[in-house]
Amino acid sequence: MPRLLVVDDDTVTCRLLADVFKRDGYTVIGETDPRRALARVTDEPVDLAILDVQMPEMDGLALLRGLRERLPGLPVVIMTAFGSIDTAVQAIASGAVDYLSKPMDVEEIRATVRKALGRSAEAQAALPVAGEELSGVVGRSPAMVEVYKTIARVAPGRSTVLILGESGTGKELIARAIHQNSPRRKRPFVAVDCGGLTETLLESELFGHVRGAFTGAIGDAPGLFAEADGGTIFLDEIGDVSPALQAKLLRVLQEHQIRPVGGSMWRAVDVRAIAATNRDLASAVEEGRFREDLYYRLKVVTLQLPPLRERREDVPLLVDHLVRRAARECRKTVTGVSEQALEWLRGYHWPGNVRELAHVLERGVALAQQEVLTAEDLPEELRRPGPAAARATPDDRPTLAELKRRYVHRVFEESGGNVSRAAQVLGVDRRSLYRMLQRYGVTPRGGAQE
Repeated sequence: MPRLLVVDDDTVTCRLLADVFKRDGYTVIGETDPRRALARVTDEPVDLAILDVQMPEMDGLALLRGLRERLPGLPVVIMTAFGSIDTAVQAIASGAVDYLSKPMDVEEIRATVRKALGRSAEAQAALPVAGEELSGVVGRSPAMVEVYKTIARVAPGRSTVLILGESGTGKELIARAIHQNSPRRKRPFVAVDCGGLTETLLESELFGHVRGAFTGAIGDAPGLFAEADGGTIFLDEIGDVSPALQAKLLRVLQEHQIRPVGGSMWRAVDVRAIAATNRDLASAVEEGRFREDLYYRLKVVTLQLPPLRERREDVPLLVDHLVRRAARECRKTVTGVSEQALEWLRGYHWPGNVRELAHVLERGVALAQQEVLTAEDLPEELRRPGPAAARATPDDRPTLAELKRRYVHRVFEESGGNVSRAAQVLGVDRRSLYRMLQRYGVTPRGGAQE
């Protein structure tokens, strides 16, 4: 049977994961000390490693690199409670085969391990990582973690990327994240709104023009493809491009050459194209409104952004991020929102997605007269109950955090409320156990005994 290495500085989480995988028939080596884990793999063979990112002595990414040096073919799965594009990019660039954001449910991590064991670790190209925060891309929901993993895997290459999603979901932010984490990051990122210009103006904007090409062309203009040479061009609202211009755009993407409007000379350009739309391009192709060959040229990699209503668990993170950003811009001392306000924000259906949430919070911060936004600082439509604000029924599958709470509760009760005995079983000191009892609200019958 496969041998798994589980490394997490939280003793109880480490023990829980070991119990889960032992029940599935795996042999498990559990370690809370990353340095000891590195030493053990020298003598004890393992088939897969599961690592937490946040550990005090050595973080999970450093441990990942150490494991890869010793065992280049070892599949590694990274776990983190701080899911972001940066950590996903670093994990996958360092050789991780998958990346999970806590809290995750038990079935999710089981499935991830089965998938990782079913394939060999793929060689990963070295990927430069942007040092600055990727402002605005926030979330730890499973849907966003999948987005991060796709960004990490696609960023190093040249493939075109098609980003799909409703208005306000952050398509340009994702395109910038791909560019910033690619070898082209030091070259220009050029964005163009294909839906905001007429066909003639858009062609001139994209490919440039020569003097006299049309009325008002008083000089030569290089165009945005030339401006983006060596970098990335972001074609927003690509579904609005006219059929005639679609044909010209296809040629540029295939031949990597542009010809200015009114010109006769072709110019080679090295540009990666990322396109985005909120339209159903597949239906447009079937109806003859969008070229099929251009569609397949654009969708080499497709990235679907979830609407905010489908990742409500990210709302508190987004609120914190957007309030701090608005406070800086407005030069206010607003630090957050009240619990009641957060409940209204979580319950609203957000037709305008993250962009609408950002505008609501910016308005609230701009008008705020106190440090914490209350429900009264929110627009009336957010406080008006209705069917759109209904919350989804929570999944019955326990998260790892919920399983940990149940485990601590069970051990404490089986120990007859004896703190010392329970702490010994859990592998923690009494002070840590008291903190766990407080955190999980465990109040067993008979009270606590020493």
